[in-house]
Amino acid sequence: MNILFMGPPGAGKGTQAEVIVGTFGIPHISTGDAFRLAIKQGTPVGLKAKEYIDQGLLVPDDVTVGIVRERLQQPDCEKGFLLDGFPRTLSQAEALEELLSEQGRSLDHVINLKVDRDKLLARLTGRRICRNCGTTYHVIFNPPKQEGVCDKCGGELYQRSDDNEESVGTRLDEYINKTAPLLKFYEVKGLLREVDGEQEIGTVSEEIVSLLRG
Repeated sequence: MNILFMGPPGAGKGTQAEVIVGTFGIPHISTGDAFRLAIKQGTPVGLKAKEYIDQGLLVPDDVTVGIVRERLQQPDCEKGFLLDGFPRTLSQAEALEELLSEQGRSLDHVINLKVDRDKLLARLTGRRICRNCGTTYHVIFNPPKQEGVCDKCGGELYQRSDDNEESVGTRLDEYINKTAPLLKFYEVKGLLREVDGEQEIGTVSEEIVSLLRG
């Protein structure tokens, strides 16, 4: 099963991805993880990406697509994958379609988590992340058992410097503007599945799993 997760920052994609991975036994592939793996392995496209990252530059689409292509060719993707964070633009979506076609595959579902902008602002400004394992918490909606300490590994929790209201608002507006055409692209193809991300976490999980199994 080949799945694409969409939704604005703070919609809960990471939390729901854990459920999907556990339920269907497919890897969760975020572009950040794919970049780190390619750089660690020293692949040609990984080294090219590192050149841009080290200079503080945006990685061009062709390099990003190359990173994703390499990741999808790994053995753990044979039974499918959950892609998160790519594509972000219409041109990237077209490139993804082309590279999947090269591999004799296609997307089965595009899950879009919908959450009101004001609720996203509240979620993101209260977000805390573990420095050690990357687990995400929220001071109101999903607090750790001990303040400032990760439940999973005991690592220190911190707030991202860009998780303030002004920065978050800018990120949300940018996401909405860039991805609106993407949602239409997948809707026309009959792949888009809209899910209300404002529901309880467990309810959202149940709805997504039901959609994927249906």
